[in-house]
Amino acid sequence: MSKTSLHMAPLVLFLLNPTIIFSLILLLLLARLFLSNLKGSSQRMPPGPTPLPIIGNLHLINIKRQDVSFMKLSKTYGPVFTLHFGLEKVVVLVGYEAVKEALLSKGNEFIDRPVIPIFSRIQHGNGLFFSVGELWKHTRRFTLTTVRDLGMGTSLIEGKMLEELNFLVEKISSFEGRPFSLKTFSVAPTNITFIILFGNRFDYSDPTFITLLRLIDEVMALLGAPSLQLFNVYPFLGPLLNPHKMILKRIEETNVILRKYIQASKETLSGNQLQSYIDSLLFKQEEEKNGKKDIFHSTNIISSVLDLVMAGTETTATTLQWAFLLMMKYPEIQRKVQEEIQSVLGSERLPVYEDRKRMPFTNATIHEVQRFASVVPQFPRCTSVDTHFQGYFIPKGTAVIPSLTSSLYDETQWETPYRFNPNHFLDAEGNFVKKEAFMPFSIGRRNCLGEGLARMELFLFVVGVLQRFTFRPPPGRNEVDLELTTEPAFTRRPQRYSTCAVPTF
Repeated sequence: MSKTSLHMAPLVLFLLNPTIIFSLILLLLLARLFLSNLKGSSQRMPPGPTPLPIIGNLHLINIKRQDVSFMKLSKTYGPVFTLHFGLEKVVVLVGYEAVKEALLSKGNEFIDRPVIPIFSRIQHGNGLFFSVGELWKHTRRFTLTTVRDLGMGTSLIEGKMLEELNFLVEKISSFEGRPFSLKTFSVAPTNITFIILFGNRFDYSDPTFITLLRLIDEVMALLGAPSLQLFNVYPFLGPLLNPHKMILKRIEETNVILRKYIQASKETLSGNQLQSYIDSLLFKQEEEKNGKKDIFHSTNIISSVLDLVMAGTETTATTLQWAFLLMMKYPEIQRKVQEEIQSVLGSERLPVYEDRKRMPFTNATIHEVQRFASVVPQFPRCTSVDTHFQGYFIPKGTAVIPSLTSSLYDETQWETPYRFNPNHFLDAEGNFVKKEAFMPFSIGRRNCLGEGLARMELFLFVVGVLQRFTFRPPPGRNEVDLELTTEPAFTRRPQRYSTCAVPTF
């Protein structure tokens, strides 16, 4: 061994000591925190609680219910405040006025998405929801045009929904009054999304359909795991944590299925017969080969389809579960909805979306389900430029969380925000009233692109099912036993209750 190697050996052993490594990491993190605070001290960012070393303000946040923590903190720091997620500064917006101003009046300044480690690993900046810049603009514009061409918001997709309603009614009837899981309602809206994506619906017993339902369920549940939130704050701890690894595995299993459909579409693609979103993506990709743009490359195609598989099914499916849980919980409201349905439709005629104008209480109840459930509590944004907002400076690239729940529960906008109350959407004469603070689909340029589809699905499925069935708690439970707390997930999911469906005639 050389003299140099002998002299280097103690240094190598010193650097490999776990205690020394931890101390160096701690020192680097503290230095980053100090420099970050020094950089932002020259201009007045929104106020907030003093961060602790390393963890920032994580000790003040309920990871399972961040929305509740944000509303609580806003009582001390106001509607716009700064939190430290570990070493990362995040500006939180609470209440209807702050959220509306940021997403509408200053929508171009709050248009980007922050880098979130788990979604960066899943999508690598592609797709519909976490892309930015030109890629996002072109992908979103193309998707909106395509789904409209495929019938979203028209009688064509309404007809598909009514067909799916019959399959759902048949499925519920098969239980013959026995208890079944509320998650059963997920099959109908999921199939509507798949019709748009793939061009055809699935039989409920189809193995591929069952597998996709399972994968969606598992990914969304894992995205709400506390240790996954820890990974997003401290990605360097990845080797010590598990949920993100499981998510990536489930995502790859999903992508294997999607690639098969994409390949099958390639083999039968005809520009004169575009039957699905995948067909349209592939046709657009072929068009680009003769031009200079490279927006719809293969990675962006599968990322865009994956976004719609996950987000395009989860939100409406979860809202339906909330709807029938709340009907069980409040039988007097269920009964009033059914009376209105019978007075307008009778027992035989299927509903159409236009019927909502003649069903103010039913329409109000469905809106109240969405408000009360607040299925998507928040979806982070990022400032695209340095901006001034409500007297504060927010630097370019700052993560911003507009709390949608805080608008849906804003005490200045709703008479009884913490109580399920359809009267929130009715005037003194019983007419339906639209409320600006109602923003379950977000607002502005990044609002949910499937909003029109979801509204139609919720009305047709809720009305069509309640026209035929009354929902009650399973034997051994009553209304008081049904808690309206949530399960940890990316969305606010209700508890995994079962229900019993009794025919109404």
